[in-house]
Amino acid sequence: MSLSHTLSNAVGGLTAASRLAEVVSSNVSNAMTDGYGRRQLDLNAASIGGRGAGVQIGGVTRVVDKGLIGDRRLADAAAAGAQAGVDMQAKLEKIVGAPGQADALASRVTALEQSLVDAATDPASPLRLNAVLTRAQDLAGALNTASDNVQTLRAKADSDIALQVDQLNTALERIERLNGDITDSFTAGADPSGLMDQRQKIVDQISGIVPIRELARPDGRIALMTPDGEMLVDGPAKRFAFTPTPVITADMTHAGGGLVGISVDGQAIAPDGLGKLAGGSLGAAFTARDDTLAAAQDKLDSAAAHLIERMQDASVDPTLGPTDAGLFTDAGSRLDPTNTTGLAGRIEVNAAVDTARGGDTWRLRDGLRASAPGAAGDSSLLLATGAALSTGQSLGAEGPARSLAGHFADIQSDIGQARLQADEDLGFANARQAALSEAEAATGVDTDHEMQTLLRVEQAYAANARLVQTVETMLDRLMEL
Repeated sequence: MSLSHTLSNAVGGLTAASRLAEVVSSNVSNAMTDGYGRRQLDLNAASIGGRGAGVQIGGVTRVVDKGLIGDRRLADAAAAGAQAGVDMQAKLEKIVGAPGQADALASRVTALEQSLVDAATDPASPLRLNAVLTRAQDLAGALNTASDNVQTLRAKADSDIALQVDQLNTALERIERLNGDITDSFTAGADPSGLMDQRQKIVDQISGIVPIRELARPDGRIALMTPDGEMLVDGPAKRFAFTPTPVITADMTHAGGGLVGISVDGQAIAPDGLGKLAGGSLGAAFTARDDTLAAAQDKLDSAAAHLIERMQDASVDPTLGPTDAGLFTDAGSRLDPTNTTGLAGRIEVNAAVDTARGGDTWRLRDGLRASAPGAAGDSSLLLATGAALSTGQSLGAEGPARSLAGHFADIQSDIGQARLQADEDLGFANARQAALSEAEAATGVDTDHEMQTLLRVEQAYAANARLVQTVETMLDRLMEL
């Protein structure tokens, strides 16, 4: 081998060692950077005319475990959806109250029953009759507030859908642009690893909104689709649309046309408004708006209807006619069994006993339709009213017989159990996400390995530098001849 070839090989070795040191330093400095993929320099033996020609620098490879990242992203979606579910269930439990709380619905029924017992011991006492009125108003007001809060949560879920759709569109547009930049970088022979890092972070953000799978395309591009087959980006990004509903009432549903779903190019993507985008925090928002909270409203309405029905029975108050409303009313009217949607928000105490609206509390003792006060010591109607609340009856055609307080306690218990189940689901989702994130981190930058590589780089650089020095010495000797 000639001295010129020897010098060329040594200079190539110095160049490769310098480039490798640059890659190692990039790995070490980004060891804690989210979305960073470990770099690996590709080196190959070069040859010219069958003769060794030193080392050839191939390029920089971004090393990631795509299968593990894909599984972790699905776990991200599950964890985000589970967290949203827990948050919603906790708010719902706060609305109806936990068992034993003084402001819980069941506790308010119990307080009304106790006020009736107290009034029955002294029917002539205006203070005790006023206490019955206050407890009845507290119960009706609690139902009104609970209904309003449920609809507020539905409106919040609806606005969350709009926000997440906007975030999804923005992220998909960025993926589309980065795909183009990465393709241009490949074409120009540059290293696109930094652009790929940015793209991975954005894809990770999307995975919290909807579950996704990444599909490799030529020239470094990727396509994204949901596990159920909805394509999000493959070349041009899809543009999703959603129009929020600022105010939501109990009678408004997606199935009934009162609420909208997600659309693409003006067309609904599925009858349920979500379709193949189910999962993640976006799916959790739809579930809250259209299922969980709507079901909670139905339970409140059913319990409110049962309360009104118990109180308008003529066997409880003989002064009531077939069209007269009882102690509790549907906005002043008798219960209409065909119109109970949103009833918990309309229930109120009969104006006949409400002193603030021209009523008289003595009607609690003598009858809502009584023409004049009766015997001040007659407690029969107060006892009958209390018995109507405490008697076990079924809520609807089926189900166990419960007192009114028991039915409200069942609602609280169901919501509490749902919250506990949501907590368990979240714990499992978080544990799985943490395990996969830890496994992914293990495939990232190993600083110990990088430091060992750096030592070898130092040795290789020193050896090639020594070789250059030796060639220089040999050339000097030749010049002296």
